[in-house]
Amino acid sequence: MGKKPFLYVVVCACGVAADAGRLITAARQRGWDVGVVATPRGLTFLDAEAVREQTGYPIRSAWRTPGEARPLPPAVAIAVAPATFNTINKWAAGISDTLALGILCEAYGMGVPTAVLPYLNAAQAAHPAYARSLERLREMGVLIGTYEPHRPKTGGGADRFRWEEALELLEPRLDRRS
Repeated sequence: MGKKPFLYVVVCACGVAADAGRLITAARQRGWDVGVVATPRGLTFLDAEAVREQTGYPIRSAWRTPGEARPLPPAVAIAVAPATFNTINKWAAGISDTLALGILCEAYGMGVPTAVLPYLNAAQAAHPAYARSLERLREMGVLIGTYEPHRPKTGGGADRFRWEEALELLEPRLDRRS
């Protein structure tokens, strides 16, 4: 039997981030190995020990020091879920000021299939930078999820956030690469 494909799940700081285990479970049920990379603030939304137990790997959030071993295998694909307004706009602009953004910016040049599941409110989505950023990411080949932004100040929509959509977007891309 072959080695399982390795998926990076990039988690940003927003209300549904604590439920990232749902994506990890779905990916593992579909035959993936999973590692989590969190933005620095996203890390505070996660139960690090539960993620380690679920994946077998520590959450990555900071760059390695010179000579430090790589804690995760290379990714075959990346799911950014949930993705915040901030991360989407920085990523599209090529800003690499966190490990998560550095991985995302580099993934483009390495041809790693990437899906993003935005989670933001309608006021943020109305900002002109957001539409331009999504267009830039599409031009880069990033697969964009279908979540409709929730009303501001409600933190709502968690029941409509489809974690599995990241896998649905990515899996056809992997079939073409093999």
